[in-house]
Amino acid sequence: MAAPSTSPSLPPSLADAVRDDASLRRFLHGLPGVDQVGVEQRAAGLGTRSIKKASKLWAIDAAIGMVDLTTLEGADTAGKVRSLCAKARRPDPDNPDVPRVAAVCVYPDMVATAKQELDGTGIQIASVATAFPSGRSTLKVKLEDTAFAVESGATEIDMVIDRGAFLSGRYGQVFDEIVQVKHACGDAHLKVILETGELATYDNVRRASWLALLAGGDFIKTSTGKVSPAATLPVTQVMLQAVRDWHTATGERRGVKPAGGIRSTKDAIKHLVAVHEVAGPEWLNPHLFRFGASTLLNDLLMQRRTQLAGHYSGPDYVTVD
Repeated sequence: MAAPSTSPSLPPSLADAVRDDASLRRFLHGLPGVDQVGVEQRAAGLGTRSIKKASKLWAIDAAIGMVDLTTLEGADTAGKVRSLCAKARRPDPDNPDVPRVAAVCVYPDMVATAKQELDGTGIQIASVATAFPSGRSTLKVKLEDTAFAVESGATEIDMVIDRGAFLSGRYGQVFDEIVQVKHACGDAHLKVILETGELATYDNVRRASWLALLAGGDFIKTSTGKVSPAATLPVTQVMLQAVRDWHTATGERRGVKPAGGIRSTKDAIKHLVAVHEVAGPEWLNPHLFRFGASTLLNDLLMQRRTQLAGHYSGPDYVTVD
């Protein structure tokens, strides 16, 4: 098992946790169990919070600025990516004060096109790698996939963990892969996709979150968007608890990215409330919280127009992805 080169300043208790496979297993299985009823009840309670008009407009703008605008289809073309980048730069053509999104997320072979369109804008170029979405390939292929995306201009890499290895208890293998992919990222940030819909339990989500953090992930991400269920509020809450506890233990802040299934402004605001209440207000920025989404942005833009104009604006008033 490789040493966590990305976390040289781990406190002794965490440094000991990654000494070998047995230590890593002992640490992960020694984490407190997740109270399923408690976490689901708290998520339900957070989802009922009322937000006044001024705060709602702030939340909508904040959410827009946290979106990783995504297209991950086999039929993606350079033209589609260029259109998506135009929307990322100016989400609402009629309202130039609308914030830009945080990133555009594409397959590695589309990174060069995205770079041409986004260079100098400050919008990040994210790329899925490591045999997305299954993760079923050799480490050599995963590292080459990552290196190709970075060399093409990706500033962020969204990798998938080997869920088969994780569920089989081969934690050291998963840890080593994350460490090596992190090294292949160079200066690019690494988001580690847990695919929580396949992990079955909240306890597994907590263990996978800590495993990714120990291995150097800059973000932990719920899902590929290809498996159901994808992002849920209780799962996001468990992951927010993990980064909060990581900060308590190390002084470092790491990010969370729910992805897949968040389509409405109402759902986005519920997640922002959870971020504030569970992790803390410091996480309410795109450096530490993102939404992986392809359709959410349109609803945010429509609701923003409604807040400002006082009447509902339909989908004809926003650009098509």
